[in-house]
Amino acid sequence: MRLPVRVTPKGGRDGLDGWALDAEDRPYLKVRVSAVAAEGAANAALLAFLAKTLKRPKSALRIVSGESARVKMVEVEGATEADFDLAFGVRP
Repeated sequence: MRLPVRVTPKGGRDGLDGWALDAEDRPYLKVRVSAVAAEGAANAALLAFLAKTLKRPKSALRIVSGESARVKMVEVEGATEADFDLAFGVRP
């Protein structure tokens, strides 16, 4: 299952800022991480945060697009929409 995520690096803490809608009314998850966006540190922090929140091993998550962009598509092996809703709240 794929999860669209907008990441805010150097956000002061690792945490969830909830769901939002893009210009085409597609939901995406807003996450902030304390790591800086250099040498993949923010991406690693994002995957670690999502893995912990979803109670999955880090190896089950990977960024499939947007590696150097704020908006990323993260693939989570074995996850369902219900898993995302339970971990992050119901999508708008």
